[in-house]
Amino acid sequence: MHKIRLAALTPLAIALVIAGCGSSSKKTTTSSSAPAKSSSSSGPYGASSSSSSSSTQQAALITTQHADKLGTILASGSKRLTVYLFEADKGHTSSCTGACASVWPPVTGKAQTSGGAMSADLGTIKRPDGTTQVTYKGHPLYTYSKDKDNGDTYGQGVKAFGASWYALSTSGKKVDLS
Repeated sequence: MHKIRLAALTPLAIALVIAGCGSSSKKTTTSSSAPAKSSSSSGPYGASSSSSSSSTQQAALITTQHADKLGTILASGSKRLTVYLFEADKGHTSSCTGACASVWPPVTGKAQTSGGAMSADLGTIKRPDGTTQVTYKGHPLYTYSKDKDNGDTYGQGVKAFGASWYALSTSGKKVDLS
């Protein structure tokens, strides 16, 4: 009787093991001409998560791009989307959650740099939902949902969710042309 039950459970157990193995096949790639540098585990602008989950996070590549009117600014990811600071953020805390984070997605993941972005200026914070958000010179970083390509800066100077949004220069200061 036990042999029959065991034989019936074996295909189910094998199927569960196979299904579980396929779930961790995500690969992280970066498309930059310079090799990415990892941020330090701690520094003046935040600390990277020391949990084992940080080693499986996707990389958040922070690099630079030239925007016609703004000069050299920080960008994120393979599309080199402009990154913004939110003036409502105080200290190393993000004030953009819920609907705000839908319009202004936080840059999340394991912070890495390329181009003119300085790895010593990168850090991370924990968001209320537990994700790791990248910071630069202490500013939590965001992209803007209307920016679709390298060079788009539609969020520059926008006032939304109680404060203004600005692109960041490589020095970590907001770019304000007003």
